[in-house]
Amino acid sequence: MGIRVGVFGAGGRMGSTVCRAVDEADDMDLVAAVDPQHHGLDLRQVTGCDLSLEVAGGAEAFVHAGAEVVVDFTEVTAARENLSWLAEHGIHAVVGTTGFTDTDVDGFRAAFSSSNCIIAPNFAIGAVLMMRFSELAAPFFDTAEIIEMHHESKLDAPSGTAMLTARRMAEASGEWLDDPTTNEVITGARGGAGPAGIRVHAVRTRGAVAHQEVILGTTGQSLTIRHDSYDRSSFMPGVLLAVREVSSRPGVTIGLDALLGL
Repeated sequence: MGIRVGVFGAGGRMGSTVCRAVDEADDMDLVAAVDPQHHGLDLRQVTGCDLSLEVAGGAEAFVHAGAEVVVDFTEVTAARENLSWLAEHGIHAVVGTTGFTDTDVDGFRAAFSSSNCIIAPNFAIGAVLMMRFSELAAPFFDTAEIIEMHHESKLDAPSGTAMLTARRMAEASGEWLDDPTTNEVITGARGGAGPAGIRVHAVRTRGAVAHQEVILGTTGQSLTIRHDSYDRSSFMPGVLLAVREVSSRPGVTIGLDALLGL
């Protein structure tokens, strides 16, 4: 018997991909899938899994199925309630939903006392490395801008990955040149000012999945660090890693860095 896993938002793009990945993992068992919009349907119809399982409408299905870990890729309003419920019922959580505030995270830290939670703005291992490389480079450059591009259905902007990248770069270096722009012809053309004034630009376009580049500049040179996820399967190694690790990571862990030894 493998790790007993449940999935919130099983009918969504990411939820469906997670269901298939868990079902195919030798050391995991997909025991419950919850999605109110697909309640009562067979999981095979909803996600393309080989597993015959009825999609449930509510979180109680996780308790009935004995789920040890639940993966959440929903949206921020639903995820707040989902995580509170999981913490209350002592079930570990792996979360890819973005848009949480610092207040949200503080609340999760207080709530997860009998179970653990891993929240990652990006489960692609390459994206985690991109953030780390940007953090390492920051002290050696005078300017930096972040451009992130996602699919047209993403609700929050900038992305959680972009904001975390900017925050980590700002913590690594506070020495950035001021923005010289005095005439912004179109409001917002210079993007949003993130931590330490690092400019962040968000693109939403059909055909994209998740892409980000960090452009750093100093005298006579520039450095561009870019990561591209072309398919949602790119996130699955990180998700499965978090499912395997969450029981041994007390409290709330933010990001995959600790799991990768970074």
